[in-house]
Amino acid sequence: MKWLKYDIVVVGGGHAGSEAANAAAQMGVNTLLVTQDIDSIARMSCNPAMGGVAKGQIVREIDALGGMSGIITDRSAIQYRMLNRSKGPAMWSPRAQCDRAMFSSEWKKHLEHIPNLSIWQDEVIEIIERNGRVSGVRTRMDIEIPANAVILTNGTFLNGRIFIGEVCLEGGRIGERPAKGLSDFFRSLGFEVARLKTGTPVRVDGRTIDFSKLVEQPGDDKPQGFSFLPTERRYVNQRSCFIAYTNEKTHDILRKGFDRSPMYRGIIKGRGPRYCPSIEDKIVRFSDKNRHQLFVEPEGKETVSFYLNGFSSSLPIEIQTEALHSIQGFENSRIIKPGYAIEYDFFPPTQLNYTLETKIVEGLYFAGQINGTTGYEEAACQGLVAGINAAAKLKGLEPLVLSREQAYIGVLIDDLVSKGVDEPYRMFTSRAEHRILLRQDNADERLTPISYGKYHLASEQRMRLVERKQENFSHLVELLSVLSVKPSEVNEKMSELGTSQLRQRSDLKSLLLRPEISMSQLAECSSDFSQAIESIPSDIREEVVESVEISIKYERYIEKEQEVARRVLKFENVIIPSDLNYHSIYAISYEAREKLSRQRPQTLGQASRISGVSPADISVLLAYCVTQKDCGRESR
Repeated sequence: MKWLKYDIVVVGGGHAGSEAANAAAQMGVNTLLVTQDIDSIARMSCNPAMGGVAKGQIVREIDALGGMSGIITDRSAIQYRMLNRSKGPAMWSPRAQCDRAMFSSEWKKHLEHIPNLSIWQDEVIEIIERNGRVSGVRTRMDIEIPANAVILTNGTFLNGRIFIGEVCLEGGRIGERPAKGLSDFFRSLGFEVARLKTGTPVRVDGRTIDFSKLVEQPGDDKPQGFSFLPTERRYVNQRSCFIAYTNEKTHDILRKGFDRSPMYRGIIKGRGPRYCPSIEDKIVRFSDKNRHQLFVEPEGKETVSFYLNGFSSSLPIEIQTEALHSIQGFENSRIIKPGYAIEYDFFPPTQLNYTLETKIVEGLYFAGQINGTTGYEEAACQGLVAGINAAAKLKGLEPLVLSREQAYIGVLIDDLVSKGVDEPYRMFTSRAEHRILLRQDNADERLTPISYGKYHLASEQRMRLVERKQENFSHLVELLSVLSVKPSEVNEKMSELGTSQLRQRSDLKSLLLRPEISMSQLAECSSDFSQAIESIPSDIREEVVESVEISIKYERYIEKEQEVARRVLKFENVIIPSDLNYHSIYAISYEAREKLSRQRPQTLGQASRISGVSPADISVLLAYCVTQKDCGRESR
C-alpha cells in the first residue's frame, strides 16, 4: 500500500523526534511523524526533569532557535532551580522538575495542532533507498510512505533489551516493544552498528517514604523559566525535592547481588554512561566512599510516584528492595517500578555530516540516542538541528552548522561527528572551551537572529524581544559610564556593604566592578540609574539587568575569551609538522600526547577533534606552534 508523498518523515516520537517534526513543519514543509505510540510522545522515560549542568544551556539554546523543549518545560514545571549560583555565570545552569504526564501531553497537544504535520502510529522497519538517496520508508503494516527526506530518532528502541537481574525482556522502555530489523537493514547499506547501555532507578510510592528523615531541597525563591518568551512564564506552586544517602549496609546488600548482575556476568556488552553510573558501579569504582547521595524527586503534581535519582540498577528486584529498605527514610518504602538496565543499538556518529545527514545515504538524518548520546536535552537539540537542516535542504537554504564558539549545540555535534563516542555522550560545561561566551542568559542574542534571519523558525516576536533587550542593555551600559556619585552620597552605603569608601567622585561602572556591589544595590546609590531600570519593560527587565551585571563584572574575561575564540578560528587550518615530537611538550596531557602521536593530525583543527585531546591541550599546542619556525603555516 502506498501513501501520499511527504517532504519529510520523522521516525520516532521521543524528544529528538518531537523537535525534528516541529522544526520541519514550522518551516513550511509537509511532515509526517511516525511513532509506535502516539500517547507516549516525548515521554520522560528516565528522570522527570529538564536542564541541569550544561543541559540547561542547551534547552535555552533550543528555545532561542525556536524549538519547543523550553516552552513545554515551563508549561509542565513543578520546581525550578538555578544550579551553580555560587560559581561564575558561565556555570549557571537552569533546571526544572517536571510533571511527567503533563510534559508528554503538552508536547502531544502542540504537535497535533501544527498545520503541516501529520502523526501516524506504526513502526518503521525499512528505509527505502535508491541510488544512494532516501526515497521513503516502509512500516510494520506494510505501508510504503514516499518522502524526500527521513529523520531517524529511534532512541533506545533499536534491538532494545531490558535487564533486571537474570530476567531479560525485549523492549525500548519497560512495557514497550523494541524496533527490530532496522539495524540489520543499515548494516546491509554499509553502516557501522554498535551497542550501548543505560539504566534507570526504582520508582517509589511517596506515601511510604519518611520525608522527615530526608534533607529537603526546595525550589528557588525567584524561579527563572526556560523560555525567553514572556508569554510562557507563569506562577509555579513549587514542590520540593529531597536528598537521601546510601550507607555501608546498603553497599553490602548490593554486593550480594553481583553474581546475579547482567553487567558483572558479562551478559551486557554495551558500555554504560561513565558520568551517570549505576549504584553497583558506584560502589565498585568508588569503594573508598561509605555513602552516595541520592535525589528523591516527585514525578508530578498529582501522582505519589517518586524517582530515586542516583539509584540506577540492573540487579534483581529482591536485591533492589532490600538495599532500598536499608536507606534512612525508606525503611518501609514500596517500589512502584523496578530499576533496570537497557542495552540498545546505535550508529557511531562519525558516519554523519555536521548537518546530521548521513554520509552514506543522502537525505537520511540521524538524531538522538541512536547517535550515542544520553539525555533528553542532547537528543532534543539534535532533533531540532536535523529538522532544520532537512527542511533547509529541501527549500534550497544554507545548512545550519553551529560552531563551538556559537553554541553548546555546536560543541555537542562537533564532538559527535569529529570524535565519535565509546560511551553514552553527556554534555558538561567543561566540554565547551568558550563557555563564558555560551551562557544561559545570552542564548537568545546568540541564536535567535540566525534562526529568524535564515530559517524563519524563530518568530518575529522573538526577534523583536531580542532587539528590545539589546537596546535597553546598551542604554544601561552607557549610563553606567555617564552617571557618577560623590563620596558623601554613597559612603554610608559602602560601609554597609563591606566595601571601601570613595575618596572622590566615581562613575557607576567602577562601583559595579566591586564584587560586593550588585545592580540592585547600585540602583540604591543613584536615583537616576534606578529610574532607568524601572523604565525598562517589566517582561524583560530582570534579564536585561542580569545581562548588564554579568557583562560588566566579567568584561575582561569575556573579552579574553572572545580573543581566544578569534585566535582558534584563525589557526583552525594551521599545519602541524608531520615529525613533531608531542612527547617533548610536557604541558600537554599524557593521554593527548599518546593520541596525537598515534593519529598524527595535519592541522590544529583536526587535532582539536581527537577524542581525549582537551581544549587546554589545543591551547598549549597552538602556543607552541605559533612560536616555532616550522609551525604556523596556514594550509591551503
